Amino acid sequence: MMHVALFQLASPDAEPREDRVARVAEEVAQFRTADVVVLPELWTTGFFHFDRYSAEAEPLNGPTTKLLAKAARASSSWLIGGSLVETSSNGSLYNTTVAFAPTGELVASYRKIHLFGYESAEARILSPGHDVGLLDTEFGRVGMTTCYDLRFPEQYRLLIDGGAEMIFVCSAWPAARLEHWLLLNQARAVENLSFLFASNAAGVHGGVQLAGNSLAIDPWGEVLAQGGGEEAWIEVDVDPQRVAQVRSEFPALEDRRLHSPDR
Repeated sequence: MMHVALFQLASPDAEPREDRVARVAEEVAQFRTADVVVLPELWTTGFFHFDRYSAEAEPLNGPTTKLLAKAARASSSWLIGGSLVETSSNGSLYNTTVAFAPTGELVASYRKIHLFGYESAEARILSPGHDVGLLDTEFGRVGMTTCYDLRFPEQYRLLIDGGAEMIFVCSAWPAARLEHWLLLNQARAVENLSFLFASNAAGVHGGVQLAGNSLAIDPWGEVLAQGGGEEAWIEVDVDPQRVAQVRSEFPALEDRRLHSPDR
């Protein structure tokens, strides 16, 4: 069995950034019953605080990732550490999700491909990534996606073509489109016959109410666990072998007729 914990973080507006990062890292470090911990999108800055992006950007070996690495090592868990504004060597900024092994090693990063431009400055300030996020664990190969990516099913097909059996979503999805959030997460799980674990932010970020309602969904589309609207840990136990079982019993992926160009 695999125990997954989604840390649905509330707004960063109420506490100084350094205090917030230290608090979250300490909570993760003390949460020692999970095999995998998942944090939301841009939880240190707040997605809708576009004025903070440049000032709070960090390299991948910056202070936030160093604290998260220690937390993963202390808790002996895989840590999908949510995303941060990454500053690259060429000066470009990215919305980058980071992943740590139980040893504390930063083993993968994923730069968000689909940047949000509707009533948002993300697409103007940040640069898009180009590579899908895949990571090998003892529980199977997993895919990493971020928020707006949910609206682009072709990205999830690329993850499945790459061998993903479960997908993690780090998000800052607004409450105004809560129904879309619930629908799209469930659809991505069902159509790909995969586990999907989505950690969404809660509270008010830059004047925008976020949806919370973090989700754990099985390969048949059943919602196994769901958060509310406040900061909380959402926990669930799953059997990774369930993916192979469902795909064998209902082999829809084998019936595909349209594939990625390199297949």
